Amino acid sequence: MVREILIWPDPILKQKAKPVAKVDDSVRALVKDMFETMYAADGVGLAAPQVGVLQRIIVLDTTPRQPESKPLAMINPEIIAMEGETTYTEGCLSIPGESEDVDRAAFVTVKYLDVDGNEQTLRCDELLAIAVQHETDHLNGTVFVDHVSTLKREIIRKRMKRLKSSREDGARASASR
Repeated sequence: MVREILIWPDPILKQKAKPVAKVDDSVRALVKDMFETMYAADGVGLAAPQVGVLQRIIVLDTTPRQPESKPLAMINPEIIAMEGETTYTEGCLSIPGESEDVDRAAFVTVKYLDVDGNEQTLRCDELLAIAVQHETDHLNGTVFVDHVSTLKREIIRKRMKRLKSSREDGARASASR
């Protein structure tokens, strides 16, 4: 099921997600919904808070730009090592149409549970390293515009409020038909 993606500055996106206590069928169903939602929005990553669920779950698929990678679901991801530096022009499904340069680690090692509840460790580079950091930020109540200047963030905030307002007006108009 494709879920609605929250638009920043929705207050849920500023909250810290809770660890998943047990990987069960409800978690696997959420992961499936998150993949469907991410693909429908043409994204490479999605965090559970972006669909209104405050659980530490992210899904990633960087295969269009990293053919050797594969779709990943990470439950309770924890970045345990960061190396190097890189700057990447990031966008976000919760901040549609916007992108800004963000400084990140070039390589990350992440520990997480897979959909079967097994602990995994993965060293990531290139887009996957960026995506892991970006989505893990979401789990901690941080969005990529928190990494840019106050002026740029305020300009983007105003555009997102207008977008959100126009979407709500459109929904009201179609509901009254």
